[in-house]
Amino acid sequence: MSDEEREEKELDLTSPEVVTKYKNAAEIVNKALQLVVKECKPNAKIVDICEKGDAFIGDQTGNMYKNAKRKIERGVAFPTCLSVNNTVCHFSPLASDTSELQEGDIVKIDMGCHIDGFIAVVAHTHVVQGGPVTGRKADVVAAANTAAEVALRLVRPGKKNKDVSDAIQKVAAAYDCKIVEGVLSHQLKQFVIDGNKVILSVSNPDTRVDDAEFEENEVYAVDIVASTGEGKPKLLDEKQTTIYKRAVDKNYHLKMKTSRFIFSEITQKFPILPFTARVLEEKRARLGLVECVNHDLLQPYPVLHEKPGDFVAHIKFTVLLMPNGSDRITSHPLQELQPTKTIDDPEIKAWLALGTKTKKKGGGKKKKGKKGEGDKADAEPMDATSDAAAS
Repeated sequence: MSDEEREEKELDLTSPEVVTKYKNAAEIVNKALQLVVKECKPNAKIVDICEKGDAFIGDQTGNMYKNAKRKIERGVAFPTCLSVNNTVCHFSPLASDTSELQEGDIVKIDMGCHIDGFIAVVAHTHVVQGGPVTGRKADVVAAANTAAEVALRLVRPGKKNKDVSDAIQKVAAAYDCKIVEGVLSHQLKQFVIDGNKVILSVSNPDTRVDDAEFEENEVYAVDIVASTGEGKPKLLDEKQTTIYKRAVDKNYHLKMKTSRFIFSEITQKFPILPFTARVLEEKRARLGLVECVNHDLLQPYPVLHEKPGDFVAHIKFTVLLMPNGSDRITSHPLQELQPTKTIDDPEIKAWLALGTKTKKKGGGKKKKGKKGEGDKADAEPMDATSDAAAS
């Protein structure tokens, strides 16, 4: 076997070491999410919570592989974001921002961790309140979560990306909600957070993706965003954008000294994965990032919004398509939900009844499922008759 073949083999889920790295990254990001949820209280500053999430991931990953023979990169794979109410995604403000959470806010938490480039991402929706979540907030969280449970059962070898897109839209409609347009679920590979195989949330004439079939030993970040509004978010203010990713295939000789300084720092510290401008010197970054983006050296992750008064929920999980079935490695238990809608559709119920594990001959040891990992054989839809929230 050549070195190249050996290297290729090692990057696959057939390598126990690779699976371990994914699962270690997942364990850290799940704990980070737990910490962030606890910090979501009235009058808490959003930037402070984002910084705590990123710092936790940095600290935890920093303790791993210290004595490895080769240098192993590890840390934040996607900066902590807290997007509130009708804000859809990517809100991770700069240090000077004074935004605070308020009682009743519906908060989307989005974050990621990697070890040696093997990435685990997660998104969770939390309402800043005690007691059960009711009304349209409960509907939209239940829509996103039930759609995620269905997606978990359909992202399996032999199924196609279109099967998932159609199903999650049907689930959202059952809760009188919409799946948000423009959201892509990507295949994950080493140091690749946005692989070429994707699931498009909503297909329309403007957005098309290639048909793809899921295969064993692939890894996906399944990304579900639901809204009580139209599901057509807009960019309102480019200045809110703080998350970027280096476009590795682009080159340009920057004119401004500030831009060159900032881009050099980014290339050294964040050569491949997304980062937040919060870690750069703020005044310099504001000037330098604009030229970098204008010449396509950086890919921005814009902060998008639905209309005021709309509620948005976000559930994202990382799933390993293992030979014995789908292994969802990132998640967090939901609050108690009391949605106003009931799922009666037999097709949705049939999807939820699908198992996530496949039986192989000569059964191995049964692994204990972690709390909230959603790999039950039969997930319940959340409806108006059910007090408990399936996670």
